[in-house]
Amino acid sequence: MRGGHPDEPGGVLRGLVTPRWLATCPEETKGVLVDELRALGVGGLVPSYRAVAFSADLATAYRAHLCLRTASRLQRLVGELPATSVEALAAAAAGITWPGWLRAHRPFTVAAVLTDAGASSLGEDAVVAAVAGAVSSGFPGARAPRFDPDAESAVTVVAHVRAGVCTLGLDTAGRALHKRGWRVPGHPAVLKETLAAAILMLAGWDGTEPLYDPMCGSGTLVIEGAMLALHKAPLLHRGKDDFGFEHHAGFDRALWRQVSDTVRLERLAEVPAPLFASDLRAEFVEVARRGALRARVERHVQFSVGAIQDARPPARAGLLVTNLPYGQRIGGRSVATLYADVGRVIRERFGGWRIALLVPEDAPRGALQLRVQREIALRNGALPVRLLLCGG
Repeated sequence: MRGGHPDEPGGVLRGLVTPRWLATCPEETKGVLVDELRALGVGGLVPSYRAVAFSADLATAYRAHLCLRTASRLQRLVGELPATSVEALAAAAAGITWPGWLRAHRPFTVAAVLTDAGASSLGEDAVVAAVAGAVSSGFPGARAPRFDPDAESAVTVVAHVRAGVCTLGLDTAGRALHKRGWRVPGHPAVLKETLAAAILMLAGWDGTEPLYDPMCGSGTLVIEGAMLALHKAPLLHRGKDDFGFEHHAGFDRALWRQVSDTVRLERLAEVPAPLFASDLRAEFVEVARRGALRARVERHVQFSVGAIQDARPPARAGLLVTNLPYGQRIGGRSVATLYADVGRVIRERFGGWRIALLVPEDAPRGALQLRVQREIALRNGALPVRLLLCGG
């Protein structure tokens, strides 16, 4: 794919050839993202490290921005350019018809991602200068967009250089996609929304069976679960002009409104099965309840205050999922003692339930005394963790 104007043959085309896009995510959850993209009906799926490229028309791409639960960011691909030297990159970038991609009145910045030794030898500053210079000179006879890395409203051109090739893309997400807009402060160790959604999908939960988080903290798992069960798009409540693509040349606002309205109508009125959440600390339950209210799913989750040691099955069967605490001591008790209590409660009271426990890599998982059927390596931020799947 060479660079060019989005309406010209050979580039990332709109109308003549289906545009190409890139969804990024943690490497550990890439398979879940691939499944999501397939469900959307995109074409040309090409997984790579921490990303999946795909083809989609504008309507499908707009839907992806609203509906993808596990993607971190999205880009529209501009072109693949030779980058064996800074000079080669600058010359190729100058051949792109930038007025077809960027608006003259909107400032822009360039993010250079150099992922091998050859790319690093070019230098981040030099790559940024080459691309920025090409953009600035690409508006002949017209006012060019201002290069301003400090502008809050700047459009981001992403230059990913590897193996002598620069893949150029425009960030279309704006804010990172885990920022759904419902999060409220009050909990010291929140689980990222995209990871919570991936955990539920990896556990095979689709909303048709009860869900229970007995150590819910800020409520991320049940809130994401409620949205999944309702077929509610997780990014539906973002405000006007919040997505990056709304500031690009060629943005079709009428089509965007049409897609948004269609997605909004796909939400179910009720969840197919009940959701439950509890925590030992009442203030955390209140944080979770407020978050659910902001996400407009509060009436679909039954919240309560209680210790894991007192947990009872709220239904005959379902999925018990929770993010077990980290650290050496929890409330004056050792983590190993807590894990032993969790395992005992599950063994004695939750027969017939499927279990999904997120634990640190070095957790005393032996204290659980549970038969783990599948173990999945994930990362919670910088922390290596494991998803333990039991029962079912």
